Amino acid sequence: MNTEVKGVHLEISEDIRTYVYKKLQRLDFARDYLVDLLFTLTQEKRCFKIEVNLNFRWGNSNHFRVDCFDIFEGIDKLIDKMELKIIKEKRKIQDHKGQTSVRTDETILEES
Repeated sequence: MNTEVKGVHLEISEDIRTYVYKKLQRLDFARDYLVDLLFTLTQEKRCFKIEVNLNFRWGNSNHFRVDCFDIFEGIDKLIDKMELKIIKEKRKIQDHKGQTSVRTDETILEES
């Protein structure tokens, strides 16, 4: 999984970068499902805008955004949102793969 953290109108300090990577450890269960994470942290007048593009290996991509006055609180909220979405997508894929085929064994025998 590729991870990129960039700042717009904000210098990404080592504290922020280590905090993001520390929080990403919560998503270790999904390392096989994710291709890349692209974080963009923007400082506006009085708040921070934190965005992430999340790309799954099966082609889905999601965009999340959080506006918050505290950058660390915003990162926490964003990771929570991402975790819920990853769990939902993982279940969707597992349910899809677990279904039986449209053609049952009976129809295969009848055609033979």
